[in-house]
Amino acid sequence: MRLISAIILLAAIASASFAARPYVLVLGTGQDAGVPQMGCVSKFCQKAWMNPALRQQVSSIALVDPSTRARWIFDATPDLPEQFQFLKGRTRDTTNRIDGIFLTHAHIGHYTGLMYLGRESMNTGGIPVYAMPRMKQMLELNAPWSQLVALKNVLIKPLSAETEFGLNASLRVTPMLVPHRDEFSETVGFRISSDKKSLIYIPDIDKWQKWTKNLADIVRSADYLLIDGTFYADGEISRPMSEVPHPFVAETMHLLESLPRKEKSKVYFIHFNHSNPLVQGNRKALAEVQANGFRIAKRGLRLTL
Repeated sequence: MRLISAIILLAAIASASFAARPYVLVLGTGQDAGVPQMGCVSKFCQKAWMNPALRQQVSSIALVDPSTRARWIFDATPDLPEQFQFLKGRTRDTTNRIDGIFLTHAHIGHYTGLMYLGRESMNTGGIPVYAMPRMKQMLELNAPWSQLVALKNVLIKPLSAETEFGLNASLRVTPMLVPHRDEFSETVGFRISSDKKSLIYIPDIDKWQKWTKNLADIVRSADYLLIDGTFYADGEISRPMSEVPHPFVAETMHLLESLPRKEKSKVYFIHFNHSNPLVQGNRKALAEVQANGFRIAKRGLRLTL
């Protein structure tokens, strides 16, 4: 009996320790305009408009620290209201607590959800919004975002590239500049680190070859990666794809093909365009990703740090 009691106690301690670990929760996996996109008349989009189960909210993640009940959101998407409600449910915390929002860049799917913090909606008080210099300036000098600043719905907190920012004693965030269409702001990905593990979040980037960092080295340096999977392959959309030079999923898999399977399994693709066969449930494409040792992010995915 004593042995059984000891085993039960140890299991309870281990379970409590696991539950107390910080984690990242995926809130959405779609490209900026969501899945399906407005005006899309493809067969898949028509099905998705009729079937809510096929729809995908815009890419965003949350960082949760159960020990303090703190919650940070990465990218304020147009789907923020529903995503925040989803986060409340998954954390079993129905309060309106948001400890901060980190922004990657100024494209519509990544910051426009800030509008829901204003007086027409939540009318929040001083939520920290972490932004790089050009992103910070864009929010402070341009309406309607400047009103959020003026009314102190948000407090803009500056970030610097490659400079670690401490959230608390055990959690840190480091922005990394990445190449992308930077019409209104620079673009960053984030390294989120605990005292045990780290996660890379890069929902938007141009071709990997344009980056000063080596992707294989980045994969080796982290425990998880949520990276740009906007398009699966060339020819996926009718317009010239050179205008939207995201790295194709097929290209990324080829670039990392020499890595051991253990390293490849760290990589989760995210930020899917509605044209991507992965988001459409194409069995061949899904099987190819799996066969190559990579993963596909889904809403509700939880990665413990």
